[in-house]
Amino acid sequence: MSSRAADAESAVARALEPVLSSEGWALLNSLPPYREQDSLSQGARLREAGHAPELVAAVMTQSRLRARAEDKFGEFASSMLFTPDGLEQATRLPVAARHAERFARAGIASVADLGCGIGGDSMALAGLGLQVRAVDRSPAAVAVATMNLRPFPSASVHLGSAEDHDPAATEGIWLDPARRTTSGSGTRRRHDPEEYEPPLSTVLELARTLGGGEELGPLGAKLGPAVDREALPAEIETQWLSFHGQVLEAVAWCGPLAREGVTSSAVLVGRDGAHRLDRGADAPADPEPGALGDHLYEPDGAVIRAGLIGRLAEDLGARTLDPSIAYLTADRRTDTPFARGYTVRDVMPFGLKRLTSYLREHRLGVLEIKKRGTAVQPEELRRKLRPRRFGGEHATLILTRIAGEQSVVVASPHAAPRPEPSPTDAPPEDPRERDRP
Repeated sequence: MSSRAADAESAVARALEPVLSSEGWALLNSLPPYREQDSLSQGARLREAGHAPELVAAVMTQSRLRARAEDKFGEFASSMLFTPDGLEQATRLPVAARHAERFARAGIASVADLGCGIGGDSMALAGLGLQVRAVDRSPAAVAVATMNLRPFPSASVHLGSAEDHDPAATEGIWLDPARRTTSGSGTRRRHDPEEYEPPLSTVLELARTLGGGEELGPLGAKLGPAVDREALPAEIETQWLSFHGQVLEAVAWCGPLAREGVTSSAVLVGRDGAHRLDRGADAPADPEPGALGDHLYEPDGAVIRAGLIGRLAEDLGARTLDPSIAYLTADRRTDTPFARGYTVRDVMPFGLKRLTSYLREHRLGVLEIKKRGTAVQPEELRRKLRPRRFGGEHATLILTRIAGEQSVVVASPHAAPRPEPSPTDAPPEDPRERDRP
């Protein structure tokens, strides 16, 4: 650990210490829900009541972090502890639940959560009744995870590292390698999996040890969403997950946690539930480019990263606009959860004067601007156009290349399809089907 990282760790530990006492814990849990506009006056009242400034600072920080954490942890946030970095890097609880279900479906009874952070994944694993050994090299993280896992008697928290873990201690392993590095110039993300701590090669060696040396054992490892699919071994299943349109993670699943014949997959979690698309050895190639049709599709980022453009294009009967750009086009509308669809209204070569005249003529002043394959920045274009002066009609401008030419597609988003009524005699859910589309 660098001196800068050690200093940061020490500062986090000092900030946590007051709230780990019985007095601090009781004071924190006595506070009303956090409101930014009331925080200064609330802190002043606590100091006037005789509480030490360090304790007031600690409980007010935790109260603020709990409010922020509701987006990831829901109602559980109000009884948890956090560090700022730990909260930022923590897995959302609905996503952690999907991780835990993989282990449960594979019949894994005990899991080591290596690099547990504040304990989000451990909570999900223990919530399904698995025995959990949560491990982290940060004393501050261990202290926080210990508090967050106190409702789960099947979970224990330990100070240690992935490299020192005994694979025989549990049946399975969940691992979240460190993907950031801290230096004098700040913090940066590591995109090369061999720069992770531990590196992907060490993770796979751990999986091989878990599997007895010949095969990979039941191990799941969280990777950065920007990891290069081509850099990953074919013997694992890599699943990219998109949460309400944002690609949050890629996960390498090994051994019995990987599905046979699936090399990569994309899971999209949204308001209408979860949807999955799989890629196997016989995956269709990316489609050939062709003319712009009546409809344009913007595939979700998880679909793109998982190498599933060919599979999606086949399902949509679509083609690409340009070999290097992941927009698809088709002559008929097909609703899909894996891409955002648009009806094409017009198309023209890109030019500021031409576009301005078009917007004025059609009174298009409320614009969504999207881009792929062009250097034009949407906000810069918006400032130059000043579209509000043209009128109140809505449109989406899609800046891209068509047959190598910089173009603007004027489009309207597809309306959301109406949900089909559920049959009244639907069979009961088979829990083995939960991860299927």
